[in-house]
Amino acid sequence: MSIVVSNLTKEYGIQKAVNDISFTVNKGEIVGFIGPNGAGKSTTMKIITGYIRNYTGTVEVNGLELSKNLIDVKRQIGYLPEHNPLYLDMYVREYLRFVAGIHKLGKESAARINNVIELTGLGNEQKKKIGSLSKGYRQRVGLASTLVHDPAVLILDEATTGLDPNQIVEIRNLIANVGKEKTVLLSTHIMQEVEAICHKVIIINKGKIVMDDISENVNSYSKETRQNVYAEFSKEVDAKQIANIAGVVEVQNIDNNKWLIVGNGLIDIRPNIFDFAVKNAVQVLSLHEQQQSLEDVFREVTK
Repeated sequence: MSIVVSNLTKEYGIQKAVNDISFTVNKGEIVGFIGPNGAGKSTTMKIITGYIRNYTGTVEVNGLELSKNLIDVKRQIGYLPEHNPLYLDMYVREYLRFVAGIHKLGKESAARINNVIELTGLGNEQKKKIGSLSKGYRQRVGLASTLVHDPAVLILDEATTGLDPNQIVEIRNLIANVGKEKTVLLSTHIMQEVEAICHKVIIINKGKIVMDDISENVNSYSKETRQNVYAEFSKEVDAKQIANIAGVVEVQNIDNNKWLIVGNGLIDIRPNIFDFAVKNAVQVLSLHEQQQSLEDVFREVTK
């Protein structure tokens, strides 16, 4: 295991920002760590990276217990906080040399800086002042600084916040590429990002873990399993009649004769919709089931 969090609790006065949570992140995984604002994501990440020291429970990174091996654990981690801290008056390469110096890389500095500049696509920007770069390229500089000491574990808190759609895709692809060789714990509010690159999803809400599963299982996860069926009929039908179909719990008119029909998940409601159509002399022009998205699951477990 690269990260093992056991019975972690952090209190601020009477408020438990993190409430007795446990989870693991395996070596080589990219894990999406998501939750509403104030759920405890950033607090958890700051504890794992050693920035918050006053907590109960244990954290291990690559077999090292954080409380007993703080400096060694920090050497294992590359951390990009939500508000990317950069010296805007420094040049890109100059800043990376500064970070390499902090990590005491010595003779390895030049090779490592060249490597991360290439990896993060900063070649054409390396001689520019950080303050003159777009936000997307500043994020690249932040990622480069987390990678310069070649850490085994990356902790990325809202790495794509405030970027335009093209920049988001670029940074997402960069994270996916880096994640082929490293363990990544990624906090984000962009569900498509998690669906695109994460092997596992952990959802935290009000300081508690409410879901922890591999990505393949997320869409079928539900405390109250629901079946979403989109149906189009040949003529107008009454919403109350559709609502009376066995297994139906919700009906929504999409457009004219197109409907979203939600089942309780205990039975497949599609045969019942066909029976309804036959009894009412209505043709079914289309009928298809939509799997739950991560956003649907997120809303359900955090509501």
